[in-house]
Amino acid sequence: MNWLTNFVRPKIRALVRKQDDRETLWEKCPSCGQMIFHRDLDAAMRVCPHCDHHMRLNARQRLEQLLDDGTIERIAVPDVPADPLKFRDVKKYTDRLKDARAKTSEDEAMVVASGTMNGLGIITCVQNFAFMGGSMGLAAGEAMLAGAERAVADSKPLIIFAAAGGARMQEGILSLMQMPRTTIAVEMVQEAGLPYIVVLTDPTTGGVTASYAMIGDIHIAEPGALIGFAGQRVIQDTIREKLPDGFQRAEYLLEHGMIDMVVHRHELRDTLSRIVDMMMNRDESRIIKSLAALPPAVDAPSEEKTDADDASDAAPVETDS
Repeated sequence: MNWLTNFVRPKIRALVRKQDDRETLWEKCPSCGQMIFHRDLDAAMRVCPHCDHHMRLNARQRLEQLLDDGTIERIAVPDVPADPLKFRDVKKYTDRLKDARAKTSEDEAMVVASGTMNGLGIITCVQNFAFMGGSMGLAAGEAMLAGAERAVADSKPLIIFAAAGGARMQEGILSLMQMPRTTIAVEMVQEAGLPYIVVLTDPTTGGVTASYAMIGDIHIAEPGALIGFAGQRVIQDTIREKLPDGFQRAEYLLEHGMIDMVVHRHELRDTLSRIVDMMMNRDESRIIKSLAALPPAVDAPSEEKTDADDASDAAPVETDS
């Protein structure tokens, strides 16, 4: 039977893999339902060309879109205990970590990197929602501290891309401890007189919203991003009232003064560059020119249910929201 095992079976598996690959050449927009060729979607930075829906990015995609070619340098993050509480629900926490690492090719939910953005040196921390809902645990706390320390050491601004369902419940109180730890990391940057800019992406909820995601010098959101603490269903069940249309969406928060601007992904890199240049140089004439060059607020999208409507429930095991 060796010839079946060694020759026939690999051929069959290779054929199945090729068929699967063909299926992934097209991706369905979760908002309008249109099928988009993968190259067109990548060229559009994963923004639907039909309805302008901003699809989620992983950490690698975000870094490649943000930083100049050839300048990306991953910053090492100290190791943390893999399973400090020996937590187990329907699945071992260690098994969940293994699955998430295999799925995303990342070690953890937050990636730290340095590089240049239109020639301006920055430090950035990027959360990956695909890794256990982007949940904040010990590793995320260490990543924030590593990013803040590097920003202070290099006198560079720190830019955070938040995308999370909250604190990682498998780490219990240790994950909640990361809220004050990350706040201290932010204070380090601000006390050094360096810009701390937060980009709120879909979704940003739970303990992340209650800590480092909402204490920036500047808060920018991507269009349609879900931003809040508790999920909409939880709030409605608690207060027994229907919430306004668009509640917890980026445009709603902008209208109510919770964030500074909503910026289309295609304009985000240039907008961040102008803000960093303005804040680091502190030249009055440059500030006026930079402010004049900023894009206007993005119009609110039509109210259509998307997969992000239930984002706070997308990773219920991993998050606290």
